[in-house]
Amino acid sequence: MLYRIMKKADPKLSILGFGCMRLPVTADGQIDERKATEMIRYAIDHGVNYIDTAYPYHNGASEPFVGQALSGGYREKVNLATKLPSWLVTSREDMDKYLNEQLDRLRTDHIDFYLVHGLNDPFWKNLSALKVTEFLDDAIAEGRIRYAGFSFHDNTALFKEIVDSYNWTFAQIQYNFMDEQYQAGTEGLRYAAKKGLGIVVMEPVRGGLLARDLKGVAEIWQTAETRHDPAEWALRWVWNHPEVTVVLSGMSTMEQVRQNVALAQTGVPDSLSKKEIALFGKVRKELKKRIIIPCTGCRYCVPCPHGVSIPECFEMFNRGHIYDDAEDARQHYTMFLGGFFDGIPHYASCCQECGECEEKCPQALPIRENLKKVADYFGK
Repeated sequence: MLYRIMKKADPKLSILGFGCMRLPVTADGQIDERKATEMIRYAIDHGVNYIDTAYPYHNGASEPFVGQALSGGYREKVNLATKLPSWLVTSREDMDKYLNEQLDRLRTDHIDFYLVHGLNDPFWKNLSALKVTEFLDDAIAEGRIRYAGFSFHDNTALFKEIVDSYNWTFAQIQYNFMDEQYQAGTEGLRYAAKKGLGIVVMEPVRGGLLARDLKGVAEIWQTAETRHDPAEWALRWVWNHPEVTVVLSGMSTMEQVRQNVALAQTGVPDSLSKKEIALFGKVRKELKKRIIIPCTGCRYCVPCPHGVSIPECFEMFNRGHIYDDAEDARQHYTMFLGGFFDGIPHYASCCQECGECEEKCPQALPIRENLKKVADYFGK
């Protein structure tokens, strides 16, 4: 196992982190505790020392399970990360309530790396007004957490604003070779790193989509001088960035754990050759050819008076076509646009065809017609 250091943190962190959002489940949808425990402990026994979970993972069952899995001396071997559920916080007291509950669920007296979860513009405005940074300072002073960070799902400008707002130790961003311009993106990655923040990467394989043997893409990978499967290529691309400290993998089988642990022995920054980097460009070009709706995500079309998250609708629609996986796209569409965070649906089917968005679109896209395609694709 290879390790990297965050500038503002003491421990050496394994470049592979175990993400506990996609643990194996039984037929009734519950965490398969026997298999999952074996996986986590195998990873730790082979050098993984960063375990990441969160309040809502596995419908709230992930944190209690992780607490159990780390019993018997394993808690002392790892850096434990979990997250404040931003969307549930309505007062300063809520922050303490959830943190204390998480400490109990995880069977520990402190969280090593504590994140403010899933920050976007409305969450950040609310938490800022409630003085979340004062809460973090207090929690650190009291020893309930060691290091403060945030995970992020919005645009680069907001990411920079949040980076500059507090003495964060680290940030967690979605980053992979298809998402260089998505959310924080490469620009945000480098900005945070220059400010001294460590970077934890989520979705390095885009939820497994980049691991698929897609026709047209597999043929490109096969031209490499050294063969790797698509998931390995995706992980190697992220580890190639020296700004990245930890790459999280949401492993759901022991085979994936063994494979990723072995691969992590080779995750040296700046180790990809020019020929290998060129392969990623070819794969990226091949996948982007499958985009149906050429939305650039400029967001001039929002807010929609009827609540439609127009760019996200198009992104999820394109996701299904790019990776030939409508079910995965549907799950993300439902999760992120179904009102989980604010109780308000933001689906394409909410469109009332007022046309206000089309007047603002610099690409002159037929947005109303495209939203009908999205609604038909995902169902109403």
